Amino acid sequence: MSDVISHKCPNCDGPLLFDPENQVFHCEYCLSKFSEPEIVDHHFSEQEDNLKETKEHMFNLYHCPSCGGEVVTDETTAATFCYYCHNPVVLSDRVAGDFLPNAMLPFKVSKKEAQEVFLEWASKKKFIPKNFFNADQIEKMTGVYFPYWNVDAKLKGSTVAKATKIDVWRSGDTEHTRTRTYDLIRKGYVSFHSLTKNALAKNTKQKMIECVQPFPVEEAQMFNTQFLSGFQAEKRDIEFTELEAEVKKELNDYTGSVLMSDTAFYTTITNQRTKSRIIEQSNQYLLLPLWIITYQDRRQNKTFYYAMNGVTSKVGGVLPIKKSRLFTVSGLIGAVVTGIFIAGGYLFL
Repeated sequence: MSDVISHKCPNCDGPLLFDPENQVFHCEYCLSKFSEPEIVDHHFSEQEDNLKETKEHMFNLYHCPSCGGEVVTDETTAATFCYYCHNPVVLSDRVAGDFLPNAMLPFKVSKKEAQEVFLEWASKKKFIPKNFFNADQIEKMTGVYFPYWNVDAKLKGSTVAKATKIDVWRSGDTEHTRTRTYDLIRKGYVSFHSLTKNALAKNTKQKMIECVQPFPVEEAQMFNTQFLSGFQAEKRDIEFTELEAEVKKELNDYTGSVLMSDTAFYTTITNQRTKSRIIEQSNQYLLLPLWIITYQDRRQNKTFYYAMNGVTSKVGGVLPIKKSRLFTVSGLIGAVVTGIFIAGGYLFL
């Protein structure tokens, strides 16, 4: 069995949860509230014992420290809830050793606020099933810390391209065109801050999650397991070496676009080629917060995903469409348009 952490209230030993709205930890039983330094001091010795080197285990089976029930997880889960007593638990071996995050960005958007934003967003959309945003569906909204690699880099680059400047003017009845061609050469140093890359292979809806970026990573704090209480969390299963070539290409392309950012004077730019060399690079493993809702549309046999940035409230996702309602409205519009044409025809006759 692997070790787990369940943060307890110093006063009553009840489960301790993190409140994003007020940035404090609270107990739902005795209603006590604690700041981060207070919790850190209280659990310092306990954390020292629990944050140990990562070990390989054959089974993803854990014992809940509150009720003794068995918690079964997949291999990337780092924080979850006990299925029996519903207390939050942190799987310490998933956030220790090589898998200890360099930093994390705690939730600032509470679940209540996230639900309100979701309802406002969904209510503006047309032709969606009513049960997509009913009470049961909204209650399924889950706060999840997802793993990301965050890259800061400084590069030295150069880019070359062909450019044209076309001028057109008239002189009497004659139109004149002048085309000038240029060889463009740009060199310089470029700094890149916060290139964020997904570090979870099973995150199949990465485009949806990318649309809620950017995250204010400059506000990230030192990793602390207390912030995981009350939320779910995932452990990375993509190492930076797997992303290195992709990151290098993105940094090179970005360097080229920056060096050519002052070329509005030209009519066309072609055959651009950029070379860059990374002078400094910092790769950090971060946990970033997202509110997630999944919806299973049985008629279409398709799963729809909704995500919200847990700090900025920026939303993204694809909504299911109730085709019967869409067809009804389309039919009504078609009938109205047909009626107008018929009426117009009679008037014309």
